[in-house]
Amino acid sequence: QVQLVESGGGSVPAGGSLTLTCAASLWKHPYYSMGWFRQTAGKEREGVAGILSDGTTKYTDSVKGRFTISKDNAKNMLYLQMNSLKPEDTAMYYCAAVSTRPGLAYALVAGVYRYWGQGTQVTVSS
Repeated sequence: QVQLVESGGGSVPAGGSLTLTCAASLWKHPYYSMGWFRQTAGKEREGVAGILSDGTTKYTDSVKGRFTISKDNAKNMLYLQMNSLKPEDTAMYYCAAVSTRPGLAYALVAGVYRYWGQGTQVTVSS
């Protein structure tokens, strides 16, 4: 059983930065692919950034050049560095993991991921 716990959310002004962290417990498999998703009330969960088991990354267009996903396999940690934040980035952010390597085309598809954290709120004020 994989447990994911997000942290690092908060309230920042537009143009600010935040780093989200996802701690994975009971992590014994080196081949997990992981992703960050976000969701606002009344909308579907949106894939923000994904990192496959081989380190390949994928970003949704709206965050390219501003967000960076990375993971530390030795520490069982996943990160999302978010710079130049915009009010439209406001959402609950979720960490997700799956013990396979989906095709890159599916890296931002929520249905591919098996394990989910509880989320951390990011609020960007204008």
